[in-house]
This record gives sequence, C-alpha cells and structure tokens, in this order.
Amino acid sequence: MKSETISGWRVSKLVAISGAEHSAVFQSPQTITMSQATLLEEVVQWSPETCQRELKSVLPKLISLHRNTESWKEHIDVLRIVTDLFLPHLPLSEMEEECFSKVLPKAVRIFTNLLEEISKQVGGLSSQNTELHASLRNILQMMVRTLEALSGCVRHVCSVEEPVSLSAIRTLPACTLRILKETFRHCKESEVVYNGRLSLVGDLLQGMFKEAYSLQKNLMELLEKISLENNASEDEIADMVTVIHSLLDICSIISSLDIALHANTWKFIIKQSIKHQSLVEERIQHGDIVSSLCEDLLASLRSCLELAEQIKRVRLQETAHSPEYKLFQKTTKMCRFFANTLVHYIKEFKAFLAKQCSRFHQLYLQILSKFPPSLFVAAAPPALCEELSGAVLVPMDALLTQLLHLRAFAESVLAKHQHVSPETLLPQCLLLVNVISKLSSQPEEALQLWADGSQFPEDTPRLSVFEALLLSFRRCPVERAVPVRLPGVMLQGRAQGKVSLHQHVCVHLCACIAVLPPRHFPLLERSLLGAVLQSDTQTAVLATDVWCFLARYGTAELCLHHSLLCVHLIKSCPGESYQLSHLALLLRRLLFLMTPNHQMELVEHFPPSQEDHLCVWRHILLRSLSQDARQRVEGDVVGMATAAVEDWQRSGWRLDGLERVNRVLECLLMVMKGESLQTESTVSSLKVLTQLWSRMCASQVQTYPGIQRCVKVLLSMSAVLIKNMEPPVICQALVCLSGLQLHQCPDDLLLAALQFLASLGKVFFPSHIQCQVFPRLSSLFSALLAHESWLLHQHALEAFALFAELTNHEEVISQSLISEETKTKVVNFLSKLTAAQEADEARVSRLKSETAVLERHTDRLEQEEDPPADVSAPEPCSKRARQETSTEDECERHLQTAESALKALRTLVGSGNPPTPPQWVTVRLQNLQTLITQINTSKPVRP
Repeated sequence: MKSETISGWRVSKLVAISGAEHSAVFQSPQTITMSQATLLEEVVQWSPETCQRELKSVLPKLISLHRNTESWKEHIDVLRIVTDLFLPHLPLSEMEEECFSKVLPKAVRIFTNLLEEISKQVGGLSSQNTELHASLRNILQMMVRTLEALSGCVRHVCSVEEPVSLSAIRTLPACTLRILKETFRHCKESEVVYNGRLSLVGDLLQGMFKEAYSLQKNLMELLEKISLENNASEDEIADMVTVIHSLLDICSIISSLDIALHANTWKFIIKQSIKHQSLVEERIQHGDIVSSLCEDLLASLRSCLELAEQIKRVRLQETAHSPEYKLFQKTTKMCRFFANTLVHYIKEFKAFLAKQCSRFHQLYLQILSKFPPSLFVAAAPPALCEELSGAVLVPMDALLTQLLHLRAFAESVLAKHQHVSPETLLPQCLLLVNVISKLSSQPEEALQLWADGSQFPEDTPRLSVFEALLLSFRRCPVERAVPVRLPGVMLQGRAQGKVSLHQHVCVHLCACIAVLPPRHFPLLERSLLGAVLQSDTQTAVLATDVWCFLARYGTAELCLHHSLLCVHLIKSCPGESYQLSHLALLLRRLLFLMTPNHQMELVEHFPPSQEDHLCVWRHILLRSLSQDARQRVEGDVVGMATAAVEDWQRSGWRLDGLERVNRVLECLLMVMKGESLQTESTVSSLKVLTQLWSRMCASQVQTYPGIQRCVKVLLSMSAVLIKNMEPPVICQALVCLSGLQLHQCPDDLLLAALQFLASLGKVFFPSHIQCQVFPRLSSLFSALLAHESWLLHQHALEAFALFAELTNHEEVISQSLISEETKTKVVNFLSKLTAAQEADEARVSRLKSETAVLERHTDRLEQEEDPPADVSAPEPCSKRARQETSTEDECERHLQTAESALKALRTLVGSGNPPTPPQWVTVRLQNLQTLITQINTSKPVRP
C-alpha cells in the first residue's frame, strides 16, 4: 500500500508517539524511546520498495512495539502500519508465523476491551456530555479501523495467485470470525445498549456494520479457495470445523440484521460441510446446525404469516408496488431456502441425525399447523397463503421422504404416548396419511419399520402406522365436526374437489392396503379391530369403511372369515355396549359383501331358531341376505317370536319370562325393517303385536325396565306395520302412551314413540274411534313438541311434520298446537327458517371447549369395568338390580303375579273344563278373599 493511503492518520500517530496527551477515555500509553518514534515517523513515509527492502529488520521492531503497547489507539495504528505497509511484501508461507499469529490475537483482545469500555460508559451518554460523546465515537472509530485492517489482510491473501492452505493462515480466519461475531452482536443489541441515544452514534454503527459485512464476505471468498486434501492434518481439519461452527454462531446473530448476509452465510456453511464431508462429518455439531436451520425456517415462516395478516388487515394491494408485498416475497424466498437447505443437509448427513428426528417430527407438525385446513391458522389472503405453501410444503414433502428410512423418526412419529398440543393434532394425522401414501414406493425395510410396530421387548415401543393413524383420527373431533376440507383424489379427469378428513384418511388408507404385502395383513386387521372396539363412533365407522374395502379387495373366503369372527365377538359381548353397536355395524355391512353360499353357511352355522343366536340376528338387515337366506331367517325369527309370546302367555304373563320375549321381538324388528314380509310372516307379526299391546299397562312401563324395553320395540314394530294394524290395537297403544309420564321416560322410548306417532299419518280412523284417538294423539304431540331436550324436540318437529304431511285428520294438527311458542317453532321448521347462525369462529371456539368434555366421556366409557361375564345370564346384573328397588315396586310385582294367576284361573273355569270347579277351589278362593280384606284393612307397622 502506498504511503499516502495513511496520510489521514499520520499526524495523530506522531502526536501519540511524542507523548502528547490522550483523551480521558484512553489508558496512559507506555513510554517509548525516541528511536521508536523516529522509526515510525520514517516508516509512514516509506515507499513500497523501501518497505520491502527493510522488511526483515523493521517488521520485528514494529511487532515488538505492538506487543508492548498498552494504548488502544497506538495498538490500532501500529496494526494498520503492519498490515497495510509490510504484509503485502511477506511470502504466503511466512504470513502466519511472522505476522498473523503475532498481531491478530492481541487485536481480538483489544477489540473486546473496546466493547467493554462502551458498556461501562454508555450510561452517561447524552448530547450535552460532549466529552463522553466524543470519547465513545473515538472508540467506535477505532473498532471500524480494526475491521478495515482485517479486511486488508483478507483481501491481500485472497489476491495471492498461489494455492492457499488453511495451515498457512490459520490465525486469520479464527481471529476475524471472533471479531465479526462481537461486531454483529453489538450492532444487534445497539438499541438496548444505547437506550434511546442511538442517533448520537448511529452513523458509526452503520459504517461498522458495512465494514463487517464486507469483511465476512471477503473471508468466505478466501475460504472458498481452500481445499482440504484427504491427507490434511488434524489441525487443519479442526480449524475448518471451528470455522463452520463460528459461522453458525454468527448466523444466529445476523438472522434479524440482513437477509442476504444470513442466506449467504448459511450457503457457505452447508457448502463447506459437504465439500469436506469425509473429513469433518464426524466432528461437526450436526444437531446445532439442523436446530438452527429449523429455528430460522420457523422464524421466517412466522414473519411471512405476520406480513400476510398485515396485508389483509390494512387491505394493501398485493402488487409489486407494495413494500409489504415485496418484503413478503423476500421472506418467502428465505422460507424456501431454509426448507430446501434442511432437506439437502439431511440427505447428506442422514447417518448422523438420529438424535434430531424428534426435532424434525415437531418441525413438520409446527409447519403444517400454520397452513389450512388447520383451525389454528391466522387470517391471510388465500393467494399469499398458496404462494407460501408452495415454498414450504413442497420441501416438507421431500423432507418426509428423506426421513422415512430412519428408525428414530418412525419411533418419534409412532410413539405410543405422545403429548401433542391441540394445534398439532390434525398435522399429526396428515403426517401419518402422507407416510402411508409413500410406503408403496419404499423398500421392504421401510415398510416393515412403519407397518409392523415394535416387535421385541428391547425395541422402543411404537405403534403400527395403521393403529397410529386411526388413533390420530380419533384425536381430531373438532376438525371432524367443523368439518375441515382437504384435497380429494382426481379421478377420470374430473376437477379435484375438497373432501372431509374422514374421506381423506379412508381413501389413502385403502390405497395403501391395495398394495400392502400379505404378511402385513394380521397387524392391519388387529389395528382395525382395535378401532372398531373403542368408544369413538366415527373412528369405528372409519375402521368399518376400511374393513369393508379389505373384504371387497380380498377373497370371498376372507370376507366369510371376518364375518364369522364378528359373530363370535358379538356373542361374547354381555348386554348393551358401544363395542356391540360397532361390531353390529361391521357385521351388517360385511353381509352385503358375502356370496349367497357363504350367507347360507353363516345361517346354518348360527341358525336363528336357537335362542343363543338371537343376539346376532337382532342386528342383521334382512335385505342384505340372498333370497334363500332371507326366507330362512325370516321364517325362523317369526316362528320364534310367535312361540315366545305363546309360551309367555301360557306361563301366566310372568315377568321373569319377558326377557326372552324382548330378545325375540328385537330380532323380529330387524327382520321387519327389511323388504316386505311374506304374507304369513305379516299375519304372525300382527298377531304378536295384538297380543302384547293388550298386556301393556302404563304404570308397569314406568316401573319395570323389562316392560319398558318391550314397549319400545312394540312402538317401532307398530310404525312398520301401521297400515295393517286394526284401529282398536292402535288405540290400545295410544292409551298406553298417554298414561306415561313423558318427562320421566328414557330418550330411546320417546324416540320410538315419535316414530310411531309419525306413522299414524298414514292411517284413516273411523268416526266411531276418533274420539278416543284424536285427544290422545294431539296431547302426545303437544307434550313432545315442548320437550326440553333439544334432541327430542328436533325429532318431535320432524315427526309432527311427517304426520301433518300424510294425515287426512287435519283437526289433530290444530289441536296439537295449543301453545303460541310451539306453533311458531313448528311454522318456522316447516318454512325451513333457521335461528341466527353461529359465527364460524365462535363455533370453532365452542367445539374446542367441548373437546375436553367429550374426551372425559369416552375415557370414562373405556375405563369402566365390564359387568360379570355370565353368558347364560339373560341381561347384565345392573339391570336385574334395578328390579329390586323399593317396597312399592315389590308390591306391584306381587300384585301383577296375582292378577295374572287369577285371570288364568278365570279363563280355565269359564271354559267349562272341568264343568264344575272342585270344592277345594271354592274354599281357596274364599280364603284369598279373606286375605285381601285383611291386607286392605291392615295398618302399617311402626318401628
């Protein structure tokens, strides 16, 4: 460098050396000899030729002066002389030994001292304190000059034409990176450090940042020229690793300072890591690198979403003329850059990233939670959201492909007990859907890793991907209720539509099953069965859908096998339960898929004529069977019903015989719900209805669960056969219903009653019976339309609307609407007027708040202990216990038995066989009369 380049600071230097007073902020300089002062005066005026000629004699003296001085300013001035005047004349092989290793470490130390001095004195900085203001500016100027000296060193080495090895300049990058790190940190924290007084030194800070920016750019260009050979020394490898880690630290500082510098620094880190991969891969802190990449990606994504929300809020024009939109595009590019960089890094260093797989798992969930259809997404314009999703979600798909083969990633995703936050429940489900969509293109090892779950005790516990997907679907009740919409599958060139989460999961799961090797089917079937047997009905329906696809895709024998399994499971379910309901649904659907021969085989194996098989056939739809199987089942069930009612009648209508009747009637009801019954079956069913309605008493319905259950079935049967029933029988049913205290009846009984009442619209009642029917019918409708339960109220509106549409007796309609409030509700319902719609945000918020209640309910259902498993018991112990209640109930039971016996005796005596009752019968009846009188006149016994 020519001597005139330092003319700007020559005078100040000479003043410092001659012992002139320094500013109060500086330390007192060490006393130096006049010969040294004379030397410096001469050196600053030397030409390049003179510097080169006197290099060997003068450079050691300058370095000695640099080492011994305690003055910050003097140190920097000597540093500039050495680097600007003498460094250009040193051979590359001597730079490290003769210059860098001797002057740069102290430069780092002095730079740190300058920063400490700023932190000590900045508290008193103000525009009025001119002396302190000037002192701090002088310190910042010295820091800038230090950066300039380092830039000169880096530029000079970079200009050398011969190859540069890291060992030849090892001190230069290490010291430069340390100073850069402190510089960027000071700039980043400047608002806090200067606390509102930033304007007093802002120009110097800006200049310092620009100089540091240029210095780092030049340093990375220099390091790009360095290539480590396979025979590189341990020191060289360690130095390269240190460079990478130091730049990683700088990345965390500059992320909010400059986008371009941040991106270029990351590019350099990744490029150098891959360039020297074989040498440094076992020494690099891979966890720190990928964690920083993940954090930077999430931070950029958050910034994009905030900008998008701001653009929507202030309704800015999304054009190139909008500064906010330009910034959004730049930040989106950074998102794409970080996502692609992470994928590239994982691809190269996959073997070293096992411990980071849980972090990758969480990253995937966090990113998906920021995009639709997540219910936790901030409002953003659709166009911006689509642009951002293209930049981030496409690389995330590639990320998942890279991670599929890692056991640690599978263990994280498929862990049995995961504490997933509400906003990542849907992303977890979508992640598993994406996994199963990719398994068909993966090798057997990857398929086994995901499909088989943990196989040995020493394995980290993990579910199979099928079990995990069904469990994850269950944990998304809000998303199912809204419902969220996802891209559907494009078929036959039709436009791609939006589908529900249920359909999305079902389609992809079935597609995976279609290419699944047979060896994985047992675990798949186990997962489906587990989902059918849990308490969430929609998850059970999803599992049933998939199971039916499996049955259709497989052989007829497989379908038969599954149906037989389902039958055995139904028979093992004691009493009513959600497991029984779900299994019945599965069996009904499987029967539609069976061949006629296999259906007959099922009927032969479990004939409906045997009572222990009624628990199966009470869930079967007759229309699912072939003609032969249907006739066989219908004949057996109708015959069983007729026989059961006759046996109950012969037993004197004893209460303990009602359980068998109820089981048969429930089975007969399912048969009647199918296609039209044969004439003989219809006649027999009507006979059963007529016999049983004549025995039903409202007071007994309220008292005995068994009779209550019987009435519920009779109401449903009557709704099916209403056109064939005689008006007197219908009147008996209405008399029974009218005598009930409706507010005390269970919901299922009232729903059956509404079904029966709605069917009465099909009946024309003769005039002589209308006086018995109409008042009761209108009274029942009026009471049920005013019911407090929203569910029953809705069903009552539907039933009344159906009755009103079909009936010829319009007077019943007007007589039912005696209340203005009820009339208004019915009119609004018929006019399809709805109340004020709940806002989308309010609805989602309400559903989220209800989730905890639903989860507690399902958990309680699954944690309840099953009743004692007594297969021969007609009903669960809990129901038998309800019969043994109060003294009043006991009296009712005994009276009913007595009444039944006396009626049977009257029938026997009235038949004339024997023509005259024996004498002892008359005596016993007189004794009974005396006993009845005593009971009526007896007083209660006081304790």
